[in-house]
Amino acid sequence: MSSSVWPSSPLAAASRAFDLLTRTPAPLAFDGRAFEGLPERMMPLDELRTILLARSTSVAVRDAVWRELVIRARRDGPAWVVAAVGMAIPGLRRTGGLLASGWRGDTADLDAELIVGFVERLRTVDIEVPRICGRLIDAGLRSARKVREAYSDTELIKVDSAGSRLPMVPWDHPDLVLARAVAVAVIDAEEANLIGATRLGHATLAQAAADLGIEAGLAGAWRRRAEKRLADAIHAGELDYVTIRPRRRRRVLGAPVGSLLGSRNGDGVVLGTQQKPLVGKTSVRSRAAVGAPGSRVRPA
Repeated sequence: MSSSVWPSSPLAAASRAFDLLTRTPAPLAFDGRAFEGLPERMMPLDELRTILLARSTSVAVRDAVWRELVIRARRDGPAWVVAAVGMAIPGLRRTGGLLASGWRGDTADLDAELIVGFVERLRTVDIEVPRICGRLIDAGLRSARKVREAYSDTELIKVDSAGSRLPMVPWDHPDLVLARAVAVAVIDAEEANLIGATRLGHATLAQAAADLGIEAGLAGAWRRRAEKRLADAIHAGELDYVTIRPRRRRRVLGAPVGSLLGSRNGDGVVLGTQQKPLVGKTSVRSRAAVGAPGSRVRPA
């Protein structure tokens, strides 16, 4: 990455700002002569950070240095605020990585809140209590968690509200929607494979109809009615909490959803559909001429 391009990640940007503070000709420095256990000279902050991270450095030395860093951040302005954040970057990055686990949003949002919480706590943290840096990072963690929990609340399904509801993640995957619809008998496995083959796969309606042993026009009517039932079930929230339990895995050929639902011509069935007749479904299939003489498809 070009040195002229500022990082888009908040933690990376804070790290870059800290690096700039340590460069010549006038790097921000820390006087180690007043602290037992530190070199008796002026040190650039990146060297000081390396010393504090070393296992050989005592907790007492770390707290003494961080006590001075907090005082300077409060007294000497923005440069030392950036310096304090930069000194804590290793811990902030580790915490940011833990926060990002399972997070589906932009990790930059969490990183930004991590830094905001850290900086806000700089103004109020008790510097007479041990583990100053750790408590500052903990404050950043709490701030970021609030954002994460607020985001998670928007993904929850509220059981005390009336009307249709969004299904749980991964509700938006078409194959899983079809599999859940089969599991509660909104559609059957043949209808799901017909929809999957022609809507999600590359098969034409004529090709899918030939696989089922029916005319293309009949397959179109069958698919249209199945899709109407599927859309109504989704709108009513009937597929929100359906559990799909895999049984045994065998090779299944055909449409994309064949691997989930099984196929008429497949070698086996992966999912138990738990299918039960729907009221009115048999008459709908009969009007579509499914199961008519000469057809190999039986009405539900």
